[in-house]
Amino acid sequence: MKMTVEIDCTPEEARAFMGLPDVSGLNAKMVDEMQNRMTENMARLSPDELMKSWSAFGVGAQEQFRKLMTQAVDMGMSATRPK
Repeated sequence: MKMTVEIDCTPEEARAFMGLPDVSGLNAKMVDEMQNRMTENMARLSPDELMKSWSAFGVGAQEQFRKLMTQAVDMGMSATRPK
C-alpha cells in the first residue's frame, strides 16, 4: 500500500509543528556578520593594501616574492621546451 500526504504550510509553521526553535534572528545576525567579514576581506585585497602589507615585511619578503616569480617563469619555460 502506498500513501501520499501533501502538507501545505510555511517554513515557520513546519518548524513549530515539528517542535524546532525559530532561528530566524540568529540567521539574520550570522548573515550580517558574514557580510561584514567579506567587506573587510575585500578591502584587504585592494592593490594599495596588498602593497602596504607586502612592504611591511621588508626587503626579505620582496626578495622571496621575486624568487617565487623567477621559479614560476623557469618552470614554465622548461615545460614549453621541446624534449
